[in-house]
Amino acid sequence: MTATIEVFPLGNADTTRLTLADGRRVLFDFADMGRSDSSDIDFDLESAIKNDLGSAPYRLPALCITHVDDDHCHGFGEVFWLEHAKKYQDDDRIKVDELWVPAAAILEEGLTRDSRLVREEAKHRLLEGKGVRVFSSPKILEDWLVGKGLTLASRKDCIVNAGQTIPGYSVEGEEKVEFFVHCPLSWVQDDDDEIIRNEHSIVVQATFIEGTRKTRALLGSDVNSDTLAQIVKSTIRHGNEDRLEWDLLKLFHHCSYKALNVNDRGVDKTTPVSEVAWLIEEQGQDRSIIVSSSKQIPTRGSKEDDKQPPHRQAAAYYRPIQAKRKGDFVVTMDKPKKPAKISITAFGVSLALSSPAVAGSGSTSKPVRSG
Repeated sequence: MTATIEVFPLGNADTTRLTLADGRRVLFDFADMGRSDSSDIDFDLESAIKNDLGSAPYRLPALCITHVDDDHCHGFGEVFWLEHAKKYQDDDRIKVDELWVPAAAILEEGLTRDSRLVREEAKHRLLEGKGVRVFSSPKILEDWLVGKGLTLASRKDCIVNAGQTIPGYSVEGEEKVEFFVHCPLSWVQDDDDEIIRNEHSIVVQATFIEGTRKTRALLGSDVNSDTLAQIVKSTIRHGNEDRLEWDLLKLFHHCSYKALNVNDRGVDKTTPVSEVAWLIEEQGQDRSIIVSSSKQIPTRGSKEDDKQPPHRQAAAYYRPIQAKRKGDFVVTMDKPKKPAKISITAFGVSLALSSPAVAGSGSTSKPVRSG
């Protein structure tokens, strides 16, 4: 079957569903923002995920919570079967075979609500030694395990670090995809000596193969330009530049200027730091797609043109680049009733006609570059 990537319209919140060539589903984040009384989001994420999985009992092969901000895990405790407490177990919940979390999600203190439940579930699974992938192995994680009477070595099969691929996924397998981990960077976490939630979040490159063609998707979370610069430098240092190529970019932090240049938004356009400019301008391919999981891009002087993303200055940087390479710039909340759906074909990425789109080239659906 054709692999697809769907990015859901949830305002400034993230949920991305990957349907692999073998039919398996991998969910990156789960933020059912329509559950919030104060939200104007009119999209039933729980029903969308369950309907796709079929009838109960529901099983999801993998759920990745890139970090524990509420806009990445809202509704987690109401929708998923949690192994750590019976009160979160009933037949209408979705069972998760493998929970993926950054080490920071296990180590951060003072969490509440769904963020706390992600932490408790991840802790339980790590202590059990099954059903979990922990991204990065900073010294503080090793210390935490020792405090529980365990060692890092005893849980090595549960841990994956930057520069590695996630076990169980291969372009040679029926799933036809592999995931290369870029972030969190353990050495950065050790240097930081504290939990910095956004900067210690999960960033991966997914490489799909269809026919003889490899298609690459860079799935960003909420990292800023400092972290992206470190990722770029580390990747180049190890000779892995191809691991930062992308045909699809799930944009960082809801089109925040901080992912381009944390120190300077700009008046009309954000000027990125050099490493991020290289990532966007040189590593993005012809006819590529950028998806911003965000509210609509504000106009200058509007009430939405404020400190919170999306930032028009950032969009003003991305859009002409995509137009020049005959690509697309998609904003999920431009059409809030349907996810942005991208197919992975033998010719690359293809944007479905029904998806919300702001196309750099004026087109909303087309085959992408071959070769």
